[in-house]
Amino acid sequence: MSYKNFKLETDADGIALVTWDNPGKSMNVFDQSVMDDLDRIVTDTTTDANVKGVVITSGKDAFSGGADLTMLDSMRTVFADLLKSKGKEAATEALYKEAGRLSLIFRRIETSGKPWIAAINGLAVGGAFELTLACHYRVASDNPKTRLGLPEIQVGLFPGAGGTQRLARMLPPTDALTIMLKGEQLKLDRAKSLKLIDAIVPAADLIKSAKDWIKGGGKAVAPWDEKGFKLPMPVYSKAGMMTFPAANALYRKETYDNYPAARAIMQSVYEGLQLPMDAALRVETRYFTHILQTKEAAAMIRSLFVSMQELNKGARRPQNVPPTKVKKLGVIGAGFMGASIGFVSAQAGIEVVLIDRDQASADKGKAHAKNVIDANIARGRATEAERDAVLSRITATADYAAIEDCDLIIEAVFEDRKVKAETFAKAQPLLKQGAIFASNTSTLPINSLAEEWKDQSKFIGIHFFSPVEKMMLVEIIVGKNTGDVALATALDYVRQIRKTPIVVNDSRGFFANRCVLRFTAEGLEMLKEGVPPAMIENTARMAGMPVGPLSLSDEVALDLVLKIMKATEADLGPNAIDQEQKKLLVEMVEKQGRFGRKNGKGFYDYPEKGKGKKLLWPGVSSLQPKHLDADELDVEELKQRFLVVQAVEAARTVEDHVITDPREADVGSILGFGFAPFTGGTLSYIDFMGPKNFVALCHKLEAKYGSRFTPPKLLEEMAAKGETFYSRFAPKKAAAA
Repeated sequence: MSYKNFKLETDADGIALVTWDNPGKSMNVFDQSVMDDLDRIVTDTTTDANVKGVVITSGKDAFSGGADLTMLDSMRTVFADLLKSKGKEAATEALYKEAGRLSLIFRRIETSGKPWIAAINGLAVGGAFELTLACHYRVASDNPKTRLGLPEIQVGLFPGAGGTQRLARMLPPTDALTIMLKGEQLKLDRAKSLKLIDAIVPAADLIKSAKDWIKGGGKAVAPWDEKGFKLPMPVYSKAGMMTFPAANALYRKETYDNYPAARAIMQSVYEGLQLPMDAALRVETRYFTHILQTKEAAAMIRSLFVSMQELNKGARRPQNVPPTKVKKLGVIGAGFMGASIGFVSAQAGIEVVLIDRDQASADKGKAHAKNVIDANIARGRATEAERDAVLSRITATADYAAIEDCDLIIEAVFEDRKVKAETFAKAQPLLKQGAIFASNTSTLPINSLAEEWKDQSKFIGIHFFSPVEKMMLVEIIVGKNTGDVALATALDYVRQIRKTPIVVNDSRGFFANRCVLRFTAEGLEMLKEGVPPAMIENTARMAGMPVGPLSLSDEVALDLVLKIMKATEADLGPNAIDQEQKKLLVEMVEKQGRFGRKNGKGFYDYPEKGKGKKLLWPGVSSLQPKHLDADELDVEELKQRFLVVQAVEAARTVEDHVITDPREADVGSILGFGFAPFTGGTLSYIDFMGPKNFVALCHKLEAKYGSRFTPPKLLEEMAAKGETFYSRFAPKKAAAA
């Protein structure tokens, strides 16, 4: 018997070893052909009297990354076509059948009458982890990199192949819900302590241990299929009555009901635990079918899986430039940003030279790397050997000559034209031939900075987000004279340090800061209007933003926001900024001495050394010219204002040719400043609302609040023609990885 994606071998003891190995792929994933094969394997091993049991494992370094989400995307396309041609009932029935196919295959494994054991040799997440849960026993090789979990919620989905039902029968519902709602990935020791893994063995003994379990009389019946099975926590019990109402309240607090998949997890678990397994699985499939039809799932799959994957594989990379690899990186400026850039680069195996004005400052920058890794060691996320290896790759110095053999140099000095110009003058004569120079600037236009450079084709912007260690986005800014080699080098470097790049053309604030500054500015507008400060913060979170605009302003630093505002005014004139907002910030920074989190006081008061919670500064309300009654304010409108003002600015960046690929606006807005992930990003927010509806909403807000909500001409034109960003600016196909 031959299969496209699996190899099946039956030994003399009648134990079938099924080895999963998708041809031509670095990772095993579920697609239609894998499901076809697995369906046949279940039939073949069940009907073969010589097979006494089945071990399923992987022929790759990992077990499996779960489902190929492009398959789910294509299922949505088929559904849409059937909806038009055959109507809602027929389309939903077809989608239900496809959505539940994997669940039925796993249930056939579970009830085959023959013991199945998962021999897990590495990562097993999503549908792959659901497969292992459907097996009667799970043994894992002792691999510190192995992670197990159900991360579907992170792309707007939920475990739809039995995961909600099996996990909630193996663990108390509180634990099961936490794992699924957080998309948590478990290390092996935790999985074993929860009894989600039965045994951990040396890698060399994995298959032998699995076969020994079968030979030792391993049972071919799942616990929930045995007579007398008792749930870890029945729904209608004292513990259940304490768990589910509390879980519902926590769900509301964390999601504000913005994520249909999170609600579906709650419903599937609550309803499914009151039913026999087969009926419970049908309930799960019905909810999964519903979630596949939601715009939130469509938007999140497209942006957070398909688009992100394409960008990470080099969708925007010039194909005429051979692959590059940064072997040695120079970082000029060992302050917080520069030190962090040096750390993540050394962590990725790159040799780093960290330069500052004197040795003490450079050494302080290197010490930052040590502090970060020491904190990770304390949390069990790194080892001393890893720390020593990273630190050995960082050389701290005050000598600019150290950049002479660097492939890429990143300037990360203070955001001041004069300081940057002095840095360029020192560095430029020392560069080796072909070296690329990048400025890590957050607002200063690259074209104007490049004027200080002789060969502008080798000059580019690489904008990191703070904190660099945690933020996954890097904005690459192309100037009018930036060459393809510089762009390719920057993109290859960002891939080396395992972050996601977006490519934007030059503009003040580029893409991310242009949009997020509209968000913080809207918070200041509401403050001026008299909206209660707590209501400003809460409605922003309700809209889907990770933090409120006042809190974010504190994180950025109020003195920096004021500095940017003054620099913009100096360059473009007084009409380029909001003078009332400037007045407010002058009061906060220059008169009250409130700079934000960095000095422990901004719009919030911060406890010393992080002990306790930050609290809104009581004095904020005294800065408001008037005070509105919270009960008379329209909460939905406040939420809309936060999202619309950012989306309008994103549309303007497309009209200004700063953004040329909608994928980069969507991925960039979610990763860069946390724009409501359930929308799929700033441009998907417009597309899924419909440009016509969005423009109408803009005009409504424009009439009430002013020109910041005025839709650009491009958007008006798209609305008139019935176009979307993804139809008008169809993304180019990704280049080969």
